[in-house]
Amino acid sequence: MVDTVQFGSKKIDFRICFSDRKTLGITITPEMEVVVKAPVKTSNEKIKEKVLKKALWIIRQQNFFLAFYPKTPEKKFVSGETHLYMGRQYRLKVTVGKSDEVKYKGRFIELSCKKNSDRKEILKKWYKERAKMKFSEIAEPLIERFKKYNVEPQSLYIQEMSNRWGSCTPKGKIILNTELIKAPRPCIEYVIIHELCHLVHHNHTGKFIELQTKEMPDWEKWKEKLENLLA
Repeated sequence: MVDTVQFGSKKIDFRICFSDRKTLGITITPEMEVVVKAPVKTSNEKIKEKVLKKALWIIRQQNFFLAFYPKTPEKKFVSGETHLYMGRQYRLKVTVGKSDEVKYKGRFIELSCKKNSDRKEILKKWYKERAKMKFSEIAEPLIERFKKYNVEPQSLYIQEMSNRWGSCTPKGKIILNTELIKAPRPCIEYVIIHELCHLVHHNHTGKFIELQTKEMPDWEKWKEKLENLLA
């Protein structure tokens, strides 16, 4: 069941799940969906009252997750186009050659490819290779630092994700979005630290934020940078 409340100029849509529970709770998913878990026969009025009471918290949580939504514009992969790598802009230089390869020199990303090769896929493969190398390099000292909390990720995995910068599985596998390779190093560190904090505190509680702030006092600056950089 889906319903809506109006909080000032903001409309909050939410999904209601009834079950044999005794209390009414609200959860915000990483996809920014508002889920209200309510006891059977709870009235709509009581549910809406609860949602309105928690409206500011709901909006803050949705904004928090918004930072993990990549918004990179579509590229045409032609010479002269700008592409990001580790927070810096590079000009793409495309040439037709006998093999498919990518390298960066000075302020250029040079893409050499066969006549009918898929330029987008070639560059994507290069980004993924760079991400595997750089993310491991950046994560290693951070993982070592978190051992004081008696936690360590099971593994570090790189993959394309359409709506998140990173995630942490219940078994402790940290997954990082390949697109992060386009962001500055501190932005990458922020996402890794965020996921490492999840090994200590699974939910976004006050203690989670305290730990994140302790390990990266200026995390909000880099969170905002990440939000705006790939917009």
